Amino acid sequence: MARLCPFTGKRTISGRSYTHRGKAKYLGGVGRKVTGIVNRKFKPNIQKVRAIVDGRIVRIRVSAKAIRMGLITKPPKRNWKPDEAGAA
Repeated sequence: MARLCPFTGKRTISGRSYTHRGKAKYLGGVGRKVTGIVNRKFKPNIQKVRAIVDGRIVRIRVSAKAIRMGLITKPPKRNWKPDEAGAA
C-alpha cells in the first residue's frame, strides 16, 4: 500500500542528508565543511481515520495536514449507553 494522501497528494519523496564538520566562521573557525552526503526519504505523516465518504463511514489513510485543514469530515461521536431496564 502506497504512503499517499488522496486529498493533498502528499507522498514519499527522496532527498539528501548532509553531514557537516568544523566550526562556523562567525564563531572564529575556518568554516563548516560537508563531509558526507547520504540519500534519504521524506515520508508524509499518514494517519488512519474514520471519515464520512459518500454518506458512509469508512476508514481511510490521510495525511495529518488534510485532517488539520478540514478536508475530511469525521463521523459524530457515539453516545450509546446500556439500557437501565435491561440490566436490572
